[in-house]
Amino acid sequence: MKSDIHVCSAWEREHDRPVYTFGDTCPDCGAEAVNSAPAPFDPSDPHGPYRRSLKRRRRE
Repeated sequence: MKSDIHVCSAWEREHDRPVYTFGDTCPDCGAEAVNSAPAPFDPSDPHGPYRRSLKRRRRE
């Protein structure tokens, strides 16, 4: 999924919270701004059971 809204790629290091912009660079630190949309959800994902199993094991 592609979004017109971008987020600073270095926000975890440079800022207290995500910095959003419509441009290609962060207005505060000048770092590259990247797509802010989450990865698309696909209910027919063939690897879903494996990822959920791994997530359960990490919680234990």
